[in-house]
Amino acid sequence: MAHERIEVDLPLAKVYEYLSDPIYFPHFFERVDRVNKVNSQTFEFSTKMNGKEFQWTTNVIDNLRNTRFAWITINGNLNQTGTIRFTPLDSGERTRVDFSLDYRTFYGEPDEELAKFIKGLPAQMKKDLQRFKEEAEEDTFKQDADDTLAEMEAAIEAEEEEEEEAAA
Repeated sequence: MAHERIEVDLPLAKVYEYLSDPIYFPHFFERVDRVNKVNSQTFEFSTKMNGKEFQWTTNVIDNLRNTRFAWITINGNLNQTGTIRFTPLDSGERTRVDFSLDYRTFYGEPDEELAKFIKGLPAQMKKDLQRFKEEAEEDTFKQDADDTLAEMEAAIEAEEEEEEEAAA
């Protein structure tokens, strides 16, 4: 499990807006390749490690506006749980974010690559949240994240076209 705390020089509502939408996670979390929104409560995640694809579906279990956002895995080959707590600072002009994230296998011990992935989580999360903080404070996060989403969608479309051509 990893826990990281950062302070962002932005109002709480803005920070909450960015961090309570998992579709933005691939933009700043290096270890999440894709997130697909199924509905308002359900999201499909995927990543690759050493050529092996990991996919999991999460449900939002707590979404208390401007206070807390949490999710759990409901199926897949990787178990992820996360909680983000938001605390206003300086009369709401700044925000403290407490982010907890845990990855586990559903059964047994993780293989070597997954164990390395899990062990490296705290350092990676610190780096990822620092990236989020910098982009959010520079007011480039939303545009950069939307650009990342567009690139992901284009890549998915290209993959689908290649599969259709190969099948034909």
